[in-house]
Amino acid sequence: MSINQSDFEKKVAKLHQITVYGRWLFVLVSWLTLGSYALWNLRAEISLWLDYFTWAALYYGFHFNFVPTLCLSFCVGVTISVLIWQSRNIIWGLPEDEQRQLARKVEKIQAQGKKHPLWKWIK
Repeated sequence: MSINQSDFEKKVAKLHQITVYGRWLFVLVSWLTLGSYALWNLRAEISLWLDYFTWAALYYGFHFNFVPTLCLSFCVGVTISVLIWQSRNIIWGLPEDEQRQLARKVEKIQAQGKKHPLWKWIK
């Protein structure tokens, strides 16, 4: 393995790290915007659930508050999907397809040079 190849692999790893941070940033922004909106609009139902929790109260709370339920479902879904994606990468390693895709992106970033927004982060 040459010095250039090792440097290229470091850049691919750095791009993967940026991807992980970007996904978690998206989850955080989702919870801060959509999640807080959903929890704020469900505050009356949540107080009822804390006092008298029944499955019927849970069903009707979500059924009659459709938009907050969608927002909350989106936030939970995105969080779980990122957790599963990152757990898979930690346990079994990055799949070959994703490694090739990241390598192509690094080549594209290097080809564009300073014009690309991720140039500073990858170099």
